[in-house]
Amino acid sequence: MAYQPKKRKMTAEINVVPYIDVMLVLLIIFMVTAPFVSQGVDVDLPQTTTAETVAEMNKDSDIPPIIVEVDKDGHLGVSIDNADMQRGLSLQEVLARVKAQMAAEPKTLVMVGGDGRTPYAHIIETLDALNQAGVGSVGLMTEPLEQ
Repeated sequence: MAYQPKKRKMTAEINVVPYIDVMLVLLIIFMVTAPFVSQGVDVDLPQTTTAETVAEMNKDSDIPPIIVEVDKDGHLGVSIDNADMQRGLSLQEVLARVKAQMAAEPKTLVMVGGDGRTPYAHIIETLDALNQAGVGSVGLMTEPLEQ
């Protein structure tokens, strides 16, 4: 009787432990670097001594204001319902979002904030476009003057 070797079945198994290690390292890298990734632009508002706060201006209503920002390069951003500022929008996109919110809540306060280094023309263009879009009253944002 001749010796016959046992035939073994080949099994294909993937060792997932190294993949889990790599994924955890990537997760840690993304968690550490996420705070350093900034999409926004800093806007340095002009300072005044007699400005009212938004709470004082909006005391009759609990609807959060619409905030339109113009940075020093003339780029626009908008925040509706206290959401994060959406930056890099065109004037038409900002107007469309403001019109939609004003149609839903006509008593919404609209505030325009411009960087202190923004050319006056950019602010006036924004105010004029908002006026043409049907916004009757616009507040200008400032910082309280530190004394």
